[in-house]
Order: sequence, then structure tokens, then C-alpha cells
Amino acid sequence: MTSEREKMASGAWYCCVDEELDAMRMAARRACHAHATMDPDNRGNMAPELRALLGRADTAFIEAPFHCAYGANIHLSTGVYINAACVFLDTGRIEIGPGSMLGPGVHIYCADHHHDPALRQQGLERALPVSIGANVWIGGGAILLPGVSVGDGAIVGAGSVLTRDVTAGETVVGNPARRIDERTVH
Repeated sequence: MTSEREKMASGAWYCCVDEELDAMRMAARRACHAHATMDPDNRGNMAPELRALLGRADTAFIEAPFHCAYGANIHLSTGVYINAACVFLDTGRIEIGPGSMLGPGVHIYCADHHHDPALRQQGLERALPVSIGANVWIGGGAILLPGVSVGDGAIVGAGSVLTRDVTAGETVVGNPARRIDERTVH
């Protein structure tokens, strides 16, 4: 029999009400708490508990507070900067490329809850990955929905809601986010 964790990792429908997943979420809460209460003079950029929990952290810098669901599904490349109050619901893989920066309060959601109310009430969801390329800027308060990807060098305006992929070098703003010509912004 396949565990709920294995189903989650494969992108299949799984039940999030599960002892193993509950234990993983508790470990993530503890690591995020340790990060939030870390000495501000610490030059390690991240609480050791949080760094150990993440799938990959390279030289990433995460401002406190920070919240993640599991941590193990978060993969941060070299030079990634995550500002304060970001939330990563990493039921699926979250990959952030080198040199990318996220403003304060950016939310990344991988959990796609079932659309049938009865099945949703039973805790059924699936995990869709979110991918962010290299040298991407995501403005404060942006929300990235399950399954989206952002290409290298793209810009996501503050407060935008990404419901679709963003191509490399593209600038998007709004809810839902749509492409704009940067020359007309100034």
C-alpha cells in the first residue's frame, strides 16, 4: 500500500489528515519557530533547524518570520533572498533558482484541494510543484498558485496573483496576473 506521503510526492490525490504528515508539519512548525526566535546577530542567515529541514538551501537568506508546511520540498539555489512573512505551502516541490528575490509576504501554494466538497472535507488534495527560475523578482504580497512556473529574469508585480506560467523575461501584474509592457509603466 502506498503511504499518503508517497501519494503526495507523486502528485496523486492524497489525504492530508495523516499521522506521518502531521509529524512532518510539526517538525516544520518547530523549525520555523526556531528561525523566528533566532538571535538577530546570527550570521548564519537561517536557524540550523530550518536549514536542516529544507530540501536544499545553498546560500539562501530567509528573513523571519517564515512559514512552511513541510520544508523538505523547498529547494533554494545560491543567492536566493526571501523577505519577511513569506509562506510556502510546500506539499509539492518548490524550486527557486539562483539570484531570485521574493519581497515580503509572498505566498507560494502547492496544495490543490479537491473541488468536490465532500472529498475536500475528507482532506483530499494533491501537490502541484511551483518553479521559479534564476534572477526572478517577485514583489511583496504576490501569490503563486499550485503548478505555476516563472521563467528566468521575470518580474512579478507586488500583490499579483499568478494563475498561469510566466515566461522568461516577462513582467506580470494584477489579479489574475497579466503581461505588461514595462516601457509603459513609467
